Order: sequence, then structure tokens, then C-alpha cells
Amino acid sequence: MVAHVGLISLSVAFPSMHCLPRVGFTKRRPFAMAALSDDPVQEWILTEGKATQITRISPVGGGCINLASRYDTDAGSFFVKTNRSIGPSMFEAEAIGLDAMYKTGTIRVPKPYKVGPLRNSGSYIIMEFIEFGASRSNQSVLGRKLAEMHKAGKSEKGFGFPVDNTVGSTPQINTWSSDWVQFYGEHRLGFQLKLARDQYGDSTIYQKGHRLIKNMAPLFENIVIEPCLLHGDLWSGNITSDKVGEPVILDPACYYGHSEAEFGMSWCAGFGGSFYNAYFEVMPKQPGFEKRREIYLLYHYLNHYNLFGSGYRSSAMSIIDDYLRMLNV
Repeated sequence: MVAHVGLISLSVAFPSMHCLPRVGFTKRRPFAMAALSDDPVQEWILTEGKATQITRISPVGGGCINLASRYDTDAGSFFVKTNRSIGPSMFEAEAIGLDAMYKTGTIRVPKPYKVGPLRNSGSYIIMEFIEFGASRSNQSVLGRKLAEMHKAGKSEKGFGFPVDNTVGSTPQINTWSSDWVQFYGEHRLGFQLKLARDQYGDSTIYQKGHRLIKNMAPLFENIVIEPCLLHGDLWSGNITSDKVGEPVILDPACYYGHSEAEFGMSWCAGFGGSFYNAYFEVMPKQPGFEKRREIYLLYHYLNHYNLFGSGYRSSAMSIIDDYLRMLNV
């Protein structure tokens, strides 16, 4: 999701890029939950983090949902996000996504260490601190690494994810399904269309969008769709590089889905020809890729319409109308 904030300095770390309030989650099994104490962040760093002293705590600017800090210690640096108004489930979902991507051993992501409640209210996440480089990652390396993650990250449960999460501040429902077209129609497009109707009373986009959902199956004919681990919100603000130039991706909205859905934010990700060429060397382009491309843009245009207003409606409506004409429905 494109957030309406500036990018942080590349020599520091990575707060959340989203600037609207997050919502709560269904209660799930905690990700490495920490014990409650007066200062559970410092407690973890000085015990499980293997530090004997914290030498400096520095604020990291750029985010507006969470407070972000860098903790420098004699055992290295840690990146910490805290939020005084939301329980641990938001950070838990982030940690589960980061951990899933990290375990593929492909593209670099910050390793999550601990999620837990703060004293009285709120929550925190502690993760690996990554020193960013001075420029964005090489496009061909990014394309290859992302394809390697898609190839390595598979699910035997089908399409979905162990927890619901958010894309920006919008809930993202990840209930498991064996049918990609059904999953994408119901939990991605259908969910956003309902939000637009409920929030704006936009019955036109709702009705036309559902006509598209009911008739979009031909776009997916003659291909095999395997559940791949997706970052889920891959735009330029969530892509950077480390000090040696290796690509780093941040702030995920992970789920297992069709690999092509990863390009749904390509309209503000800056992917060039070298990116796609490198990607398709690892994950070959499937028949009908060009015809499906905008069906994946549609989800994110609808999300931006719901988050930021009518400026994004025309883009979403144009995609819907084009598909209805193409499919002759």
C-alpha cells in the first residue's frame, strides 16, 4: 500500500510505512510471546538477546502507526516497534509473515525475534536491525530473489495464511481455500467491493465488480496455479537494500497465493524490464499473463479507494469495465 509519508533515511531502519490505524485480529497462537514485565523489551534484550548492556536507544522516524526505535547493545543492534493502543495480534501477524519469508532462505528480510504485550496496554515486536545501503536494490537481483522465494515458499494447505493480517490498515482475510479463483474473488476482490459499498454507498462498483468475479474464471484457464508465499504489499516503500546491495523487503501482508498476484502493486513499485526478465528465468511466465495482469492491480486500486478516497475509483472502475468488455458479460 502506498502510504502518505516520506521514506526514512536508508542509514537507519524500517518503521511501518502505513499511516492509518490498524484494526484488531482474531485471537491466534502468539508468536514467541514474551513474559510481561516493567520493560519486557529491555528484559528480552538483556536475557535472550544475549546483551549485557544497552548502550543507546534512538528513535527511528518515518512511521505514524508505531513508535520505532533502534536499540544498540554490546551484542549488536535491535529494531523495536511499539504501539500503546493495539494488542500483540497485529505484530504477531507481521512476525509470522516475516518468519515465513525468512525461512525460505532466499530474499533478505528482518528476522523477527519476539512479540509481546507492554505493561498496562499496547504491544511490541523486536526484530533484526538491518543497516540499509545508499541506494535501492539491483532490479535483476530483486527479480531473481523474489522468484526464488515464490518457488521455495509452498503450502500444502492451499491458498491463505495461518492468520488474518492487514494490507495497509485494511483487514486481509486469509481463510484457507483449495480454489484460487474462489479465494481471490471472495477474500480479495469481494471483500474490497463490500467495503466500498458499505463506506461510500457505491452500488455501481459493487455490482459491476461482482459481475466480474462471477465471470473471471476464463482468465485462469490452461494454467496450473500453485500456492506461493507472497509478500503481499510489494511497493517501492517496502523495498530497499542492505549495505552490500542485497535486496531487502519489509512490512509484509503475507499469504500463499498465485505468484502473479505479487505484482499487484507494480504501478508504484518501479519494476523494470530487468526485474521481470530475471524473475521469469526462475518462475517462467504462464500463458495469459498479460490478460490477468490488471485483475491483480484491481485489488490494490480498490484498497486505495477504500483507504484514501475517490481519487482511486476511476482506475478501479476502468479495470472492471475493461474486463467486462473482454469477457463479454
